Amino acid sequence: MSTSPARAAAFDVLLRIDQQDAYASELLHSSHHERLSPADHGLATELVMGVLRWRSLLDAEISRFSDKRVEKLDIEVLTALRLAAYQLLFLDRIPERAAVHESVELVKRARKGSAAPFANAVLRKLAGRASAAKAASEEGGANAALKRHSTQDPVQEQKSDTEESESAVELSRTLAHPLWLIERWVRQFGLDRTRRICGSDQHAQAAAVRLTEAGTETELRLDGIDLAPGQLLASGRRVRAGNVSSTRAFAEGRVAIQDEASQLVALLAGAGSGILDCCAAPGGKTRVLAERNPGARIVALELHAHRARLLRKLVPLSNVEVINSDVLEFKASAAFDRVLADVPCSGTGTLAHNPEIKWRLKPEDLADLHGRQLAILRAAMRQVAPRGRLVYSTCSLEPEENEQVVDEALSTDAAFRVVDCRLELERLRTEGELVWNELESLVTGPFLRTIPGVHPSDGFFVAILEKS
Repeated sequence: MSTSPARAAAFDVLLRIDQQDAYASELLHSSHHERLSPADHGLATELVMGVLRWRSLLDAEISRFSDKRVEKLDIEVLTALRLAAYQLLFLDRIPERAAVHESVELVKRARKGSAAPFANAVLRKLAGRASAAKAASEEGGANAALKRHSTQDPVQEQKSDTEESESAVELSRTLAHPLWLIERWVRQFGLDRTRRICGSDQHAQAAAVRLTEAGTETELRLDGIDLAPGQLLASGRRVRAGNVSSTRAFAEGRVAIQDEASQLVALLAGAGSGILDCCAAPGGKTRVLAERNPGARIVALELHAHRARLLRKLVPLSNVEVINSDVLEFKASAAFDRVLADVPCSGTGTLAHNPEIKWRLKPEDLADLHGRQLAILRAAMRQVAPRGRLVYSTCSLEPEENEQVVDEALSTDAAFRVVDCRLELERLRTEGELVWNELESLVTGPFLRTIPGVHPSDGFFVAILEKS
């Protein structure tokens, strides 16, 4: 039995993620995998994302049957074991023999043939346990953890510090998130809301799209794309079935895959005649700004040359000027009445799409990110005209990257004040753009905050600052 193209592709992607700090979403859609059939590409995606989402749980199951600690295993061997473990524990339609045999073959393919007997022994024991668990209960095995913890929260009960600590450990184990991340979310959001965040992170979310031209929706339906209305925005759509990225409309830029909260960030900037997007690539928010302000001059900055080239390709609108520049060094001839600083961040609000982040991120990384974000925000504030506005945003759930950055920036610049996001959300609701009914759930103090599992989107933070 040879190794299937899907498993081989998944193995290669997972190795590159571990060895090169690459991202799954980029690798899976790279030209290297264009020759995979739709079925093989779908299976490869399922395997990669499943292994990344459930990595710590898979490692715990492997450890039960291994006489070697998982951190001591060669990464090629461990990756093959994780692939098989995910199939055995989570995918009912994969034959047990195929999962075991092909992972052993992947070990050999990676020139780790001496470890093949070890891998075979571990996986046969794991397969036996998985079979027994599935036979014992229709909701047995690892799937039970997902089903138990991804449901709607009950009414939150008061718990002692010890009980919350024990529950955090349990959430970390059963929903495969680092304990340090769970513990800080419990302190910030409470145990039940943390459970909802983690449960959401473990699911593939329905893709949200933005249509840039009238008539595109009808064209997509004719192409077999089943769309549902947006849940946050009237202009958004949800993909119920079909592959949008394979359509002509997507290739021509008339439909963009973009989370609804990401679209909302750009809408909160409002109208202006001169608009600066400080960290613009890949360009989703830039395009929303340009389309909503067709008479405005939009300047889109991007630090990295290759991303600036991509930005020019993805946002070819005539009112957008793409400049390959660092906002910290950028000097404009005139100030802008609207500035967007959507800063690089940890991405902890996007773990459903980027699960590899939770295994890379370390607590000490947040201080470094805070410093860089503060520098960008202060540079962006220098570009704002009197009575102009600045939107600061991240796709992070962490206060070090959000409120604390804004508070520190304001402490040294009295010319700015925080605008309550409710005012702009009310404007969007009056205009018919915001369709989410529970407006108060979107705000924390004067800031916008969307939370995975609570809102139908990634987790975003937004602060609106106005210059006197």
